[in-house]
Amino acid sequence: MYAEKLKQFENVENLAGKAWEHAVMIDCAEKTSIKDCSMHCFHYQQMFELLFKYLLETKSEYGAFPRTHKLENLFEQVIKDTGFISNIEQFSQSMVTVTVCAEAYRYNFLLNCKTYWKSIEILNPLLDDLLEFAKN
Repeated sequence: MYAEKLKQFENVENLAGKAWEHAVMIDCAEKTSIKDCSMHCFHYQQMFELLFKYLLETKSEYGAFPRTHKLENLFEQVIKDTGFISNIEQFSQSMVTVTVCAEAYRYNFLLNCKTYWKSIEILNPLLDDLLEFAKN
């Protein structure tokens, strides 16, 4: 599902291409019987992070992006610098959840998967909007 959504970036050698690679990994993780959602979360966070950075690199005046991994900070920067229009408050908490989950994956902590999956439901429509914005 995610690889298909990001198909426009398939094997492209830039940040968006890397986002597509993480989308492929999410799809692979969804086909396994792994109960822990941390691997899914890590790749989901990376996919969003790289997509945000790609948009900042290609659609902002300066073509630069911050070094942060925090999705909510990157999202605010995308809105501020690229002309993408969205409601920050609608997605902010879900982005914090995904960022925290991805950090927990790095340190092998147990995650609250129920909260993570709810965040994914909230963020998936935003992903579609961002991908449409990237096309134009």
